[in-house]
Amino acid sequence: MTLPIRRALISVSDKTGVVELARALAGLGIQLLSTGGTAKLLAQHGIAATEVSAHTGFPEMLDGRVKTLHPTIHGGLLARREVPAHMEAIAAHGIVPIDLLVINLYPFEATVARAGCTLEEAIENIDIGGPAMVRSGAKNWRGVGVLTAADQYAGALEEIRATGGLSDPTRFALAVAAFNAVSNYDGAISDYLSSLEPDGARSEFPRQANGRFVKLQDLRYGENPHQRAAFYRDLYPAPGSLVTARQLQGKELSYNNIADADAAWECVKSFDTPACVIVKHANPCGVALGADAADAYARAFRTDPTSAFGGIIAFNRPLDAAAAQAVSKQFVEVVLAPGYSEEARQVLAGRANARVLEIALDQVRADGATDWARGRNAHDVKRVGSGLLMQSADNHEVTLADLKVVTRRAPTDAQLRDLLFAWRVAKYVKSNAIVFCGDGATVGVGAGQMSRIDSARIASIKAANAGLQLAGSVVASDAFFPFRDGLDVVADAGAVAVIQPGGSVRDDEVIGAADERGIAMVFTGVRHFRH
Repeated sequence: MTLPIRRALISVSDKTGVVELARALAGLGIQLLSTGGTAKLLAQHGIAATEVSAHTGFPEMLDGRVKTLHPTIHGGLLARREVPAHMEAIAAHGIVPIDLLVINLYPFEATVARAGCTLEEAIENIDIGGPAMVRSGAKNWRGVGVLTAADQYAGALEEIRATGGLSDPTRFALAVAAFNAVSNYDGAISDYLSSLEPDGARSEFPRQANGRFVKLQDLRYGENPHQRAAFYRDLYPAPGSLVTARQLQGKELSYNNIADADAAWECVKSFDTPACVIVKHANPCGVALGADAADAYARAFRTDPTSAFGGIIAFNRPLDAAAAQAVSKQFVEVVLAPGYSEEARQVLAGRANARVLEIALDQVRADGATDWARGRNAHDVKRVGSGLLMQSADNHEVTLADLKVVTRRAPTDAQLRDLLFAWRVAKYVKSNAIVFCGDGATVGVGAGQMSRIDSARIASIKAANAGLQLAGSVVASDAFFPFRDGLDVVADAGAVAVIQPGGSVRDDEVIGAADERGIAMVFTGVRHFRH
C-alpha cells in the first residue's frame, strides 16, 4: 500500500543533498516543516518552510536542547492513520500528521574522534530530540517514511514522484535503517562514555563493547556444510581491507574462501615491493618478492606446488597478462589484486569458476606521493564460551634497527634482508611457525604444530618434497626456541642465520648452540603467536 506524502519535517545536522531534496519536495506541493539551522539554509535558497517553533507554538529553548520534544511533533509522527481514534485525538488538539521525516543526528562520533575532545564537547553532541523523532517515525512506519541518510534521498524522491507517496516495503526498509542508525549512534555514545577513566583518560578497552557490523551477504554454509553462516563488515570499513573487495567473476565466495582470502590479503599487503602470497587453510604455503607480479608468483609457487593446488593467491600489484597466464595454469579458488589489465581479465575469464577479487590498495596523498592503505584492524577478537577475547591487533613492524645480534657471527646484509622477510611471513603463519627463506622467497614453511621442533622438521620435509635446497637459507621462528634441539634441526637442514624473539630461560643454551654450529642469530624482542 502506498500512502501519500503531504507534509515533511526536515531536521538535519549533515546538510548534504538536503537543499535539492527540499526543493524537489516543495515542487511536488509537499508542505515543509524545519528546525532552526535547516530552516535558515532552506530560506537562503528560496525554499519556503515553516519553522518547528511556529508549528508547535513553543519556542526553542535551553540553547536548542528543547525544540522538537513536543506533542505536536510526536503526535504527528506517532498517530496511526488506520486507527480512527488516533486521528480524532490529534485533530481534537490541532495536530496534523507528518508523513515524511528527513533527519540525521549531531556528529557525535566525529566530535569524539578529534584530538583533545573534552567530555563537555562530547556531551553537547549527544542528540536527544533527533533520536526521539527517529524512533517515533520508524515505530509508526506504516504511516511515516523516515530518511536518515543522504544516499536514501534519490530513491525516495523517485518513488514519491512516480506514485505520490512511499510504499509499505519502502517505508519498512527505511524504518529498519532508521532503527539501525539510532542503535549505532547509541552504541558510539556507550563506547565513548564506557571508555572514560576517572582521570579523564580513555581506555583502549571500554567497560562495555558494542560491536556494530553490517551484513554483506548470506553464505551457502559455514566452515562445514552443516553450519550456517553470513559475512559482515565493520560499520566503517577501512580502505584496502577485504570487505571492500569487488568480485569481478566466479562463483559465490564461501566461508572458507573469505577466511583464507583475508589471510592472504593481510600478508601480501604488508610488503611494499611486488609480492605474491599463496594461502591454503589460512597458512601461507608460498610467499615471494619479485621483479613483477608474474615473477613473484613463480617464486612463491615453487615453495610448495602441492599445497598451492586449490589455494588463494594474492598480489599487491595489478595483474598483467603474463601473471594471469601463469595463475590460470593451476586450479585456484580465489585471486586477489589491486587491479587487472584488460588482457589479464580475458585470460582469467577462461577460468570461469575462479573467484577474482579487486581491492583498491593504494591511495594518492595531496602531495602526490602514494600511501599503502593497509586497512588493518585496530583490534582482534575471538569468541570463547559466552564471552569475547579482545586485544590490540598484532601490527608491530620490526625494522633493521630493532634487531640485536646475539651470536659471534653477524648476518650479512643480504641475510638481514632475508631475515626481515622471513620474520614478516612468520607473523602470518599459524603457531608454532618455522619459516625458511632465501633471496626474498620462502623455501619451506612449518605451521600449526604443537611443538616447535616438529614445525622445523615439517618445514624441512616440505622443502625437500618441493626439490628446494635449504643450504644457505635463513629461518624465522615466531617465538623463542625453548631448547637447542629446534635450532639443531634447522642447522642440520642448512640454515645459516636465524631470527627469533628471544626471551627463553635457555637463551644462553640456544645462543651457544648457534655459535657451535656457526650460525648467525638475531633477536627481535617481539613474539608473533598466531593461534
